[in-house]
Amino acid sequence: MSRIAIGADHAGYELKKHLIAVLTRDGHIVSDIGTHSTDSVDYPPFCADVGRAVRDRQADVGIVLGGSGQGEQIAANKVRGVRAALCNVLYTARLARSHNDANVLSIGARVVGVGLAEEILATFLATTFDGGRHASRVELLMRIETEEAAGASWPAPPPPPSSASEVIADAVSE
Repeated sequence: MSRIAIGADHAGYELKKHLIAVLTRDGHIVSDIGTHSTDSVDYPPFCADVGRAVRDRQADVGIVLGGSGQGEQIAANKVRGVRAALCNVLYTARLARSHNDANVLSIGARVVGVGLAEEILATFLATTFDGGRHASRVELLMRIETEEAAGASWPAPPPPPSSASEVIADAVSE
């Protein structure tokens, strides 16, 4: 039995309702982060809240759902400590856990059918982290995250051209 936080946008709402029923039937404790209808919403706050629930250990794993699952994965991954994986096939669900120790599952509700989504979820939950050579890679991921959080700066963008002749000169030199 796991504690699972789940969130979705409007495109993932129906799949979210279905997966909550499956998870509850299987004895998991589920926290529904929202949304609570098919009305159009922006997904980032829901996905970040799922990630925060995992980070704060209110949930063992998280699930984020949207149309493709891509934006939802990105949003969840903005939360420090989250390793969200977009898994629209069984192979990536297994590897996300066994190789990357993923703690948030992202699924595209417009990409996979309900039956496959159930199988992806079951695979994700049943797979354990292999450790070994993968542990050092996950540690490297976490080190990058820590460095970025410490304020590593991006390279400053070049200043905009001050004249049309600079724009032409830049274009010619490329």
